[in-house]
Amino acid sequence: MNSSIYDYIKEIIPEDNILFDEPMSKHTTFRVGGKARCLLKVTSKEQMMKLVPFLQRTEQDYFLLGNGSNLLVGDKGYQGIVVKLESTMGSVKVEDDRMKVPAGVLLSQTAIVARDSGLTGLEFASGIPGTVGGGIVMNAGAYGGEMKQIVETVEVMNRDGEILVLDNATMEFGYRSSVIKNRPFIVLEVMFRLAHGDREEITGRMEELTEKRREKQPLEYGSAGSTFKRPEGYFAGKLIMDAGLRGFRIGGAQVSEKHCGFIINKGNAVAADIREVIEEVQRRVKTKFGVTLEREVIYLGEF
Repeated sequence: MNSSIYDYIKEIIPEDNILFDEPMSKHTTFRVGGKARCLLKVTSKEQMMKLVPFLQRTEQDYFLLGNGSNLLVGDKGYQGIVVKLESTMGSVKVEDDRMKVPAGVLLSQTAIVARDSGLTGLEFASGIPGTVGGGIVMNAGAYGGEMKQIVETVEVMNRDGEILVLDNATMEFGYRSSVIKNRPFIVLEVMFRLAHGDREEITGRMEELTEKRREKQPLEYGSAGSTFKRPEGYFAGKLIMDAGLRGFRIGGAQVSEKHCGFIINKGNAVAADIREVIEEVQRRVKTKFGVTLEREVIYLGEF
């Protein structure tokens, strides 16, 4: 990064939020990954609206990061700029049955605000580790709930800084997809429309889902949640188990014995281990069942 670019970025982002040679293992739920050449912590929509068009104009290679819950960064790191949306809880706004939430806020935090406001509809998201922005892009869901059921509008920005507001229908929500997934849009804010409910019942449902996750998922290990999308007509975890891959391990990466849809970091994995396990699982399931497992996990940088 030359000095003129750095000087301009300093006008947008406080110096304390500009990190060089930052280990990406600190910013992903897999807890692995080499260093990013530069990581910028963005704490407001206004910063994002200035920063991204500048990076576009100067042709900088950059990657937008939320909570890193769907990301595998290579051991050799990423030579571009990571733009990390920071969680800003204080800026969640609740009015009657609507909640306006910045993209960087965690889904789990958003569910807590909804509960405390006596609003129901977000209980399913209370255990999803990603941010609201990432959840919108992927139409995140669990236990019968998904984003498309509760989103009223999504405020997005294109790479030139133009702001658009998309309604639910325009979002084209599908299974782990939305119109944003294949368009150069950045989620800035989301308006959820929920329903008034009983706070005790909402709390009880969230506790019930937390217990289900604890029973069925390897929450004690680093992972990206479900590693693969659900193939049409199948369940990825069952295919992996039936292929004889429960507990399959390379280095410190393993197919979870608790839930075969999860690939976990047993504590000493490197990114190359995880990638090798992912690709071996894909190969064996394809060979045995003729089914292609599509990754939910994004690869970034050099392995």
